Amino acid sequence: MGTDRRTVQEPSREASVGDGNITELHVALVAPLIPQNTGAIGRLCVALGAYLHLIEPLGFRLTDRRLKRAGLDYWPHLRIMRHATWEEFLRSVHPSDLFFFSVRGHRSLFECRFMPGSVLVFGNEVEGLPQSLWSRYDERTVRIPMPGQGSRSLNLAMAVAVAAYEAHRQLTVQGSSCHAEPFGASPEQSPP
Repeated sequence: MGTDRRTVQEPSREASVGDGNITELHVALVAPLIPQNTGAIGRLCVALGAYLHLIEPLGFRLTDRRLKRAGLDYWPHLRIMRHATWEEFLRSVHPSDLFFFSVRGHRSLFECRFMPGSVLVFGNEVEGLPQSLWSRYDERTVRIPMPGQGSRSLNLAMAVAVAAYEAHRQLTVQGSSCHAEPFGASPEQSPP
């Protein structure tokens, strides 16, 4: 796995936007702390063909066995970059559209419109987004709806999965439609 801050490890398969595999999506984790979450997020990024950006400081080493275990054998296929600071990330990636996820976000995930090159930004598992990013990007904050009672937040890997798959859905199914029969209905039956 490449650990050079400026090196992107390319996946072993070829794909392009619109074929259901690569969505030109970026996930950025700011100061992640739990290696298992980052490993699972890396695996998710491989599944979507998305880039993973790790913005230091990291709460673990990239050689951590828990990171490798959660990422399984997907890790060598991950397009990953490390960045020493947020400013270095901005200089090297030149993001076209940034979405900052937090339980205190101003708009719902489902109000967002993602474009190729969008970056989904997440803070760490304990503190969330750093105050410096809140101050700078307050109007770009997004929340994942949690209508159930008694929940404060989602696990970081789960939150990234929800957001990334919504972005993927928007990027790959624009203009398509799905006309499924209600569960359990036969084609001859009409819905009640």
